[in-house]
Amino acid sequence: MRRKIVAGNWKMNGSKDLSEKLVGYIRSEAGSLDSGVEVVVIPPAIYIGDVLRQAQDTVAVGVQNVGQWQSGAYTGEVSSEMAKDVGCRYALVGHSERRQLFGETDELVAEKVSRVVSGGLTAIVCVGETLEERESAQAEIVVASQVRTGLSTVVQGEWKNVVVAYEPVWAIGTGKTATSDDAQAMHAVIRHVLKDMGAPAEEISLLYGGSVKADNAAALFAQPDIDGGLIGGASLVAKDFVSICRDFPANT
Repeated sequence: MRRKIVAGNWKMNGSKDLSEKLVGYIRSEAGSLDSGVEVVVIPPAIYIGDVLRQAQDTVAVGVQNVGQWQSGAYTGEVSSEMAKDVGCRYALVGHSERRQLFGETDELVAEKVSRVVSGGLTAIVCVGETLEERESAQAEIVVASQVRTGLSTVVQGEWKNVVVAYEPVWAIGTGKTATSDDAQAMHAVIRHVLKDMGAPAEEISLLYGGSVKADNAAALFAQPDIDGGLIGGASLVAKDFVSICRDFPANT
């Protein structure tokens, strides 16, 4: 059975106070959540230690970005080995903001995925099309290419450390959300591409991200190929985030 995952990406937001209150609330509510759902918090790197102390093994922790190198003279970079060393279990790779603002290419994403899985973390690999690409009927082509190239370095035995997050760029932070049917259609495309690559496609968790909120999560998570969510703004509001974590169908 595929893992059900709800991951909260804080982006460049947070504080010691938020770490204490938000993660403490998630921990206090952990007993009321389905034990089959893994809750992941991905704060800015500077707050990872605070989140880990608050998590007390009830919440998995991730890092928002890693370098494509293991170590060396790369001021400001963090390696996947360092993230694992302090207690992280996940790393985001290829988020649209990294692609758009920092020029990360599919080829660089592939390098980082290789470092993440070899460093012992699970990579949450983000893919998604822009509004222009969707309106020009290129969405499936773009996303399929991102999957093929970004995961081209993964070898058999490493797929268990790969999660794919579909985040249509036009729905991130805009309040717009793909319909549950549209999201399911793209997730089905991604799973088909993974199968063509020789990956154990039915075992790989696929997440949806893009203005996921408490009032739309249940419809998204009810789709057969959507295994959870990568949550942005709503992950900064404790009650909303926990509500999303509860929104999986009872039979999953």
